[in-house]
Amino acid sequence: MGRVNFLSSLFSMTDEQAMWRVQTQDDHRAFVQLLERWEEPIGRLCARMTGDVHRGEDLKQETFARVFEKRKSFQPSARFSTWLWRIALNLCYDELRRINRRGESPLDADENATVSGLREIAAETPAPDAQMAEREEGEMVRRALLQLPEIYRGVLVLRHYENLKLREIADILEIPEGTVNSRLAEGLAQLTRILEPQFDERRGRLNSIPSNGSVDARRRPGKSPDCPDVSSPSSRRGLQMKTVNL
Repeated sequence: MGRVNFLSSLFSMTDEQAMWRVQTQDDHRAFVQLLERWEEPIGRLCARMTGDVHRGEDLKQETFARVFEKRKSFQPSARFSTWLWRIALNLCYDELRRINRRGESPLDADENATVSGLREIAAETPAPDAQMAEREEGEMVRRALLQLPEIYRGVLVLRHYENLKLREIADILEIPEGTVNSRLAEGLAQLTRILEPQFDERRGRLNSIPSNGSVDARRRPGKSPDCPDVSSPSSRRGLQMKTVNL
């Protein structure tokens, strides 16, 4: 009975309480609890920042190793999540710099493994045929994201994929909230400039399908709703918000 009560109290602890036990008592059960709570979002962050699921998995493991290694430096008054996101993001930045020094690109990774893995991250269930166009757009966005400078990529991933608030992102990055907002705006603008030609090209391919070639072409002469119209400023603003949420 005592073991049941202990486990119940362990699972009901906040992140900060669990980290306090790790910090002061080297409590491995509390550490495992933190790992189970946070390994999925940290894995997503690392995979999206590097564009490589396997590299992201390694960085996730390194993040939690670093948490335990640096446990004594955690400030009890701080939020554990802020500290954890910061550690993971800094490790991603370090890895991206190593990639750049070696003259590599995140897009040079094993194409099949990376695309397949990122699709698993992005979708909870297999997409039916009707959603294939949206999945294709999502893949275009994820590849475009990897072309952004890391300072813009980081805020976009935290805000639009992990749904963090601006104040939370500012605390993680240790910058003013206004700077976060300006980086988001610039990141979205750069992402749109990368994606507009790709969406235009894709829309052109869909429009060129003969009317007797598919049911969709007959139903959508001259335009495909599967591909956003980016010909006007208002449409481009819509594209910005649509793409980062795929």
